[in-house]
Amino acid sequence: MTPAQASEQAEKICRLAPVIPVLVIDDLATARPLAEALVAGGLPALEVTLRTPAALEAIREMAGVPGGVVGAGTLLTPQDVRAAKAAGAFFGVSPGATDRLLQACEDEDLPLLPGAATATEAMRLLERGYSVQKFFPAEASGGAPALKSIGAPLPQIRFCPTGGVSLANAPDYLGLANTLCVGGSWVAPAGLVKAGDWDGITALAREAAALAR
Repeated sequence: MTPAQASEQAEKICRLAPVIPVLVIDDLATARPLAEALVAGGLPALEVTLRTPAALEAIREMAGVPGGVVGAGTLLTPQDVRAAKAAGAFFGVSPGATDRLLQACEDEDLPLLPGAATATEAMRLLERGYSVQKFFPAEASGGAPALKSIGAPLPQIRFCPTGGVSLANAPDYLGLANTLCVGGSWVAPAGLVKAGDWDGITALAREAAALAR
């Protein structure tokens, strides 16, 4: 898969809904019902972060949910890429980008949303062919005003800002011409997941899915 093809696929995923839930799965038993609740609420693209021992198995479980498009987040190494692809991940997300990581995703035909926080990082990714990127950490890097400023000289790049994004500030990002969607964890709060309040999570997903962009 070429970088251009990867970005084409990433853009299609980002356009599925205004928000991509960023999920940290500790208990494998919650994976499938959580995915079903989010998809039912109108958020089909799901990012499972590789930060817990249950993450890869969670991706396997979620990959079987009708209507869901499951990806692996926090990809750091080629080994992460291969494991995520084997687990059934449809796309990958990384906090930053290295040549080895990018090459591994291209070799494995795994569409990647690579992270960038500065104009230089964004330009390097664009030079390689990645026109769809993750802006991370969004709030710590200056928030929506910073992303708007990056968009002025680099209008050909589209972003999914993640990191500190909430229901309150998501509209600030979604109102920008260079934002496709946002990534956020607020749609699956740990308390509701632990309690198994899937109806509550579906309600949060519906609220997020209704955000204008």
